Amino acid sequence: MKDRELKPPTPDIIDQVIKVGIGYDIHPLKEGIPLYIGGVRIPFPKGLEGHSDGDVLLHAISDALLGALSLPDIGQIFPPSSPEFKGISSSEILRKAGEMVREKGYSVEGIDSVVVAEEPKISPYKDKMKRKIGEILGIPPDYIGIKGKTAEGKGEVGRGFAIEAYAVCVLRRMDDKS
Repeated sequence: MKDRELKPPTPDIIDQVIKVGIGYDIHPLKEGIPLYIGGVRIPFPKGLEGHSDGDVLLHAISDALLGALSLPDIGQIFPPSSPEFKGISSSEILRKAGEMVREKGYSVEGIDSVVVAEEPKISPYKDKMKRKIGEILGIPPDYIGIKGKTAEGKGEVGRGFAIEAYAVCVLRRMDDKS
């Protein structure tokens, strides 16, 4: 087979109809603060420590949305060094990421995510999380997948010292008719 010559990207490739992003976040657990995952307060003796409310799932989804469009990540938009963002709701971070996606001319077509935690189990809260995320982004809850996994006792998450989340998203350019 003949080697293909690399050509510079054309404008139609740069401004793709479909974009995909990935996001990740981890926060340590701390006694005596509320636990929020997916915008839902979960009864648990520990919460996620962070500059915001520490919602790892909303942070991972926000970074997936922003990354799909090569926009700055949430640490750049909401810097932890800035006192004005101390204690900010992660729902507000996700809302801003969704606005930035729409301003760039894209819509959210799908999100899939994994929350990794030994405790608490998130299964009882998944539907409520999907509804909350859908409400924030203005998309149907059935566009959102959430899975709960454990780290099988491995690492900081496995020993119950932290919770992490992974997310991927698919965006579609809004002027696409296909």
